[in-house]
Amino acid sequence: MAIDRYEHHDYYGVDELLTEEHLLIRDSVRAWVKKSVSPIIEEYAQRSEFPRHLVKELGEIGAFGPHIPTKYGGGGLDDISYGIIMQEIERCDSGIRSTASVQGSLVMYPIYLFGSEAQKMKYLPKLGSGEYLGCFGLTEPDHGSDPGGMKTNFTDAGDHVVLNGAKMWISNSPYSDIAVVWAKDEAGIIQGLIVEKGMEGFSAPEIHNKWSLRASVTGELVFDNVKVPKENLLPGVKGLKGPLSCLNSARYGIAWGAVGVALDCYDTALRYAKERMQFGKPIGSFQLQQKKLAEMITEITKAQLLVWRLGVLKSAGKASPAQISMAKRNNVQMALTVAREARQILGGMGITGEYSIMRHMMNLESVVTYEGTHDIHLLITGLDVTGLNAFG
Repeated sequence: MAIDRYEHHDYYGVDELLTEEHLLIRDSVRAWVKKSVSPIIEEYAQRSEFPRHLVKELGEIGAFGPHIPTKYGGGGLDDISYGIIMQEIERCDSGIRSTASVQGSLVMYPIYLFGSEAQKMKYLPKLGSGEYLGCFGLTEPDHGSDPGGMKTNFTDAGDHVVLNGAKMWISNSPYSDIAVVWAKDEAGIIQGLIVEKGMEGFSAPEIHNKWSLRASVTGELVFDNVKVPKENLLPGVKGLKGPLSCLNSARYGIAWGAVGVALDCYDTALRYAKERMQFGKPIGSFQLQQKKLAEMITEITKAQLLVWRLGVLKSAGKASPAQISMAKRNNVQMALTVAREARQILGGMGITGEYSIMRHMMNLESVVTYEGTHDIHLLITGLDVTGLNAFG
């Protein structure tokens, strides 16, 4: 089994900006990751298999909905704590962070924000503990960056509605107990529905042959005249505001998680550069390797400060969607660059499963696309600073 030798890097003393509770949370999640995830993750990724047993453990360590009130099975923590948890999990693997991120930000969060009290009490405690696994159905085969064009719809049928359509690229879906699905009513207005596993006409086939997020399970959601009780409609929101507010929470977690990936790649490359001997001395003593390492820690430090400030703003209810977009876009691109540079430092060893870097690189190719593509987030920033809409 692999031994996780990771050591944290904090070039600007950002830890001094965190509370004792933040540091305790980080240490406990890191200890769990090193004990339960790092030793097995390469094997599961190589087999393209989801380690389902980790779902219950993620619930036990408080990784599901840490920012949801304790009354509903969450952790009752602030947004910086949520970010730290996502960073520590993604430091090991983006796919495992995706599982936690979807559960907390895309399933529990909309039920908490927009659900009835009965819905909250029925679903949230079981999702928070990991007894239930959930997924989020927004993206469709023909509608990714333009969710408003969705075709999935439902019609009124008395005490229930009839749901038809399909969703694509849905994390967790094949193993999920419930799905928070966004669909259009007969007037074309988007609403959220809670669809339960086992409802007739509802299936969730798995997507195979992925080169990315291989330790995460991805699938479709297919609705063929599914009868959904009206009490399963989320009453608190109509329109795209509902799913987009959930995506803001998920994107925020990704901005932190990407820093974790970069830290792991940097840590691996730095240790390798000190230990690998060429021409009679460590390769870390050569100028070009030092250039790579110096640029990595510089970009990581900037990203650490970015998410810390964003966390302060979000905890105060002041973080704008455009600010979250900037952090998601910047930090994922930063992590990709760091991963690629780290791979070069390791030479041929960098492509093997003995090290995490190549797995991180492949995973990041999904992260840079999901929850809003790299280019879409660029245009969100452009719209924010100019006031001029470049979409469509």
